[in-house]
Order: sequence, then structure tokens, then C-alpha cells
Amino acid sequence: MSCGMCEAHVQDTVAQHFKTKKAKASRSKKKLIVISEQEISEDDFHKILDPTGYRIISYRREEAIKKLLGWS
Repeated sequence: MSCGMCEAHVQDTVAQHFKTKKAKASRSKKKLIVISEQEISEDDFHKILDPTGYRIISYRREEAIKKLLGWS
């Protein structure tokens, strides 16, 4: 990604193909962070991003932990 339009294009592509809560691309950090309840594999990302000309260099998946606020 080399500009803000690239970031927007990657974010829009991901949002169009997957049920995401958040998709944030950063050209300066060279990262795409996706928050989704849907499990998305590395192959899934390759299928949608490779045709756009963007490459996936590495992939990491983490479980999100929901923090609950309690009342005392």
C-alpha cells in the first residue's frame, strides 16, 4: 500500500467479502487488522486480495477476548 486510497481499497475489499466489525489498513505500519466473528483463513485473504494486486507477506490470527465491565 502506498497511499490512503490503497488503504481504503483494501479495507473496502475485505468488508465486501467478510462480515467484519472492523478492518483497518495502515500503509505506514504495513498491516491490515481485521476484527470479525467469522473465521477468516489466510487462503480466504489470498483469494480476495491477490486479484487486487496487494500481497500478503505474513498472517497471524488471534482470539479476541471481550472485556466485561462490572458494577460494584
